[in-house]
Amino acid sequence: MTVETGIKLTTWKAIKNPPYPAEGAGNQTLNFTHLLAAVIGIPLFTAYYFCLGFYTCLILFFPLGVSVFGLFLFISSRISSPYNNKVQLPGKKVEEYFKVRDENLSKYVGRNKIPMEIFFENYFDDKIDLCGDALEILEVRHDWASFEIGLGQAKFFITQWIPETLWHSKKQDEDQVRDHYDRGDDFYEAFLGETMVYTSGIISDPNKSETLEEIQKNKLKFVCEKMKFKSGERHLDIGCGWGTLVAYAAKNYGVDSTGITLGKNQTEFGNNRIKDYGVDSGQARIVCMDYRDIPSRPKYNKITCLEMAEHVGVRHFSTFLAQVRDMLEDDGMFFLQIAGLRRTWQYEDFIWGLFMAKYIFPGADASCPLNWFVNQLECAGFEIYNIDTIGVHYSGTIYRWYKNWLENREKITAKYGKSATCYQIVAHKNFNAFDRASLIPQRFVA
Repeated sequence: MTVETGIKLTTWKAIKNPPYPAEGAGNQTLNFTHLLAAVIGIPLFTAYYFCLGFYTCLILFFPLGVSVFGLFLFISSRISSPYNNKVQLPGKKVEEYFKVRDENLSKYVGRNKIPMEIFFENYFDDKIDLCGDALEILEVRHDWASFEIGLGQAKFFITQWIPETLWHSKKQDEDQVRDHYDRGDDFYEAFLGETMVYTSGIISDPNKSETLEEIQKNKLKFVCEKMKFKSGERHLDIGCGWGTLVAYAAKNYGVDSTGITLGKNQTEFGNNRIKDYGVDSGQARIVCMDYRDIPSRPKYNKITCLEMAEHVGVRHFSTFLAQVRDMLEDDGMFFLQIAGLRRTWQYEDFIWGLFMAKYIFPGADASCPLNWFVNQLECAGFEIYNIDTIGVHYSGTIYRWYKNWLENREKITAKYGKSATCYQIVAHKNFNAFDRASLIPQRFVA
């Protein structure tokens, strides 16, 4: 027990240990009885008061019920208190954490906390200056920020997130991926480092400070050994990124490996990486293709998919799993790694989730809790034999990305501009702080 924070803190060398792991209001403070009564009762009362007919009532029930649901959460996020929070925050004035450049933000002083959405949008617009390191400030965000659902994010959710979730066309996915990942390989190398792997690494020892390259190589070995790769087996990596797993598996385990990505830059980079690894193009290759267009024959012995299936979306997920199962040999294995939200949610989760959807990972709406993926896999006919939750490993990975980014910030900003790099660096800082509370990457082997 520490005097400063009120709870026992971790002291692992492998990660940036959170100094104030506070948690906010969420499902544990939400009165679901009141919510259900409002969602059902208000439409029924409206129909009764205006003497509406049965069919008119049915037509109005859904849009009115959804509106009431949204309004209930909107208000609840403003008035709910944290659930059983023992963390003792510093209690500093807001202006000790940041300074405002815009007079419209001048009211956020003293202990008047700023809504997180207003904070990051105005930070992007250069209307807020931080008083110190951004990660350190965000680690204590509950001392100066509130996590109420704002009108801007509500608008984004209704006008963009919902339509994209319902649609998820090939053209939409292609545009989002290429706009995001074809920005420039040097942009990503600035924080991903030499391995160019944009997924969580694996920490071998919590009491050891491994480099980014070491934990990513740990992960590559972990995946290959978990999949029991054998020389000559056919391996498919869906959403292969820059192709490092494909090249690594082909070189070290002798598999015939194919990587699929929508990124044109990633395709070129990955095929060059295969050559650099000394692997013949007849044994490994990266193909620029939508996952829906992958030929189903000949079948594969092993299929991997690391942090790409979120972009498949909730609507297409069962179809995606059926496709994967059809492409596998009868005794084949499927490795799935997902970055999903925990089942017990906070309003903060919604804020960061929509932030990531808007600025960092557009179209990744299938970032669901663990039980949802287990159900989807089993309903698709897979037998799950192993699950690992690696949230702490992801925290350590992102912290290393963050340090790399700071080292290369000036060079990348000079080439891509301040606005292009601002989102990424804030995302890494937010994501690193948020990760310990809500982001839980899961590994499935089915």
